[in-house]
Amino acid sequence: MLQSWYRAALMGGAVWLCFVLGLAMGGHMFDLSTGQGSSPLLQVPPMVANLGSGALYMICWLLGFGFADDPAHAARATYEYGNTFLLIAGLLNYLVMLDAFDIAAGRKS
Repeated sequence: MLQSWYRAALMGGAVWLCFVLGLAMGGHMFDLSTGQGSSPLLQVPPMVANLGSGALYMICWLLGFGFADDPAHAARATYEYGNTFLLIAGLLNYLVMLDAFDIAAGRKS
């Protein structure tokens, strides 16, 4: 056991905060069906970033929350900031997972 409860709470809280703020700002999560007039291949990098949020992404996907192209959300002035916060939440979670792996492997104290 790593016994890094403070670090886990801080980093987990940061991921959750970014995710919740992103949704509150009207952010949109990406999947392959979100065409928006562009190629589905262009949706893969942001989808992989959003997948980094893990269970948060899966719960929203199952509930259909945050994926629909809602004109009311797109009309909000903060939706692009929301998209960015959602992407940052997933990418930050990837970094947290790599950090935990390095600590468990003994490469980092």
